[in-house]
Amino acid sequence: MSAPSLTPSTTDAPRRTLPRRAGPPPSRDRFTRSLRRNLTAHAFLIGALVCFAVFSWYPMVREFGLAFQKTESGHTRWVGLDNLTTVVNDPAFWQAWRNTALFTVLALVFGFAVPFVAALVINEFRHGQAYLRLLVYLPVMLPPVASVLLFKYLYDPGYGLLNEVLRFLHLPEQQWLQDADLSMLSVVIAATWMNMGGAALIYLAALQNIPGELYEAAELDGAGLFRKIWYVTIPQTRLILSLMLLMQIIATMQVFVEPFLLTGGAGPEGSTTTVVYLIYQYAFNFNNYGAAAALGLLLLVLLAGFSAAYARLSRADDE
Repeated sequence: MSAPSLTPSTTDAPRRTLPRRAGPPPSRDRFTRSLRRNLTAHAFLIGALVCFAVFSWYPMVREFGLAFQKTESGHTRWVGLDNLTTVVNDPAFWQAWRNTALFTVLALVFGFAVPFVAALVINEFRHGQAYLRLLVYLPVMLPPVASVLLFKYLYDPGYGLLNEVLRFLHLPEQQWLQDADLSMLSVVIAATWMNMGGAALIYLAALQNIPGELYEAAELDGAGLFRKIWYVTIPQTRLILSLMLLMQIIATMQVFVEPFLLTGGAGPEGSTTTVVYLIYQYAFNFNNYGAAAALGLLLLVLLAGFSAAYARLSRADDE
């Protein structure tokens, strides 16, 4: 027989418990975990807020101050409504508003209808929609300067493609950008081609969400193509259409790039002078930042009025 072990068994030894460390309160621990988990999101949010504050909100606040100030010889003083009076008494003021209103109306006729029609056509294709979407959106991906150079070539009175077509058809040639009666229409056509891609894709997405049963029911009732568009497509996309209408008005009222690059800004006899181009003139050609800010403030108030009217009408329709 083996001798009994003299080493005490571990099971017989008394257990020693170590004291627990006091941890953080449960609420604080949950907050810490949540903060760590959302740290990346908070970092992106703070970055966006800083960008908006520096590049959007501060310029807007600064514009309000500049609209009632005037700087002369390095000294800034408050002048009240003098800047606004200077702007309104400028002969180019009312011409700029008329041209901007004309551009907005023409852009709504072309730039609002053409993308919607393009979306309707693309939606009818069962194959190759991806290529058609790329083809429609391609002008948006081009730099604006490249697109403008293309249209300057098309509009050239000597060797431009449009006049070549007119010569081939034995029709009179046109001074597209040099004629005061045609210059604004030429700018609108170029702007429509350059910017229609985004709106067309938005309309196409809205069209593809319309239930097919509605069109089938319309066909059973004997509705043709135009009746289906009027009684099915337009009511089902009314919200998108109204929103895009508001965005189109806001964008066209701020037009600057197309007339500036195509006609130099003013155009023949001032036919393409817009409000934003007049703001550019006051600020960078006349060094009158107070007048530029006052005119910008007027434009801001007008666009805010459009937005408020849209919000009110939308609320009334929902009710």
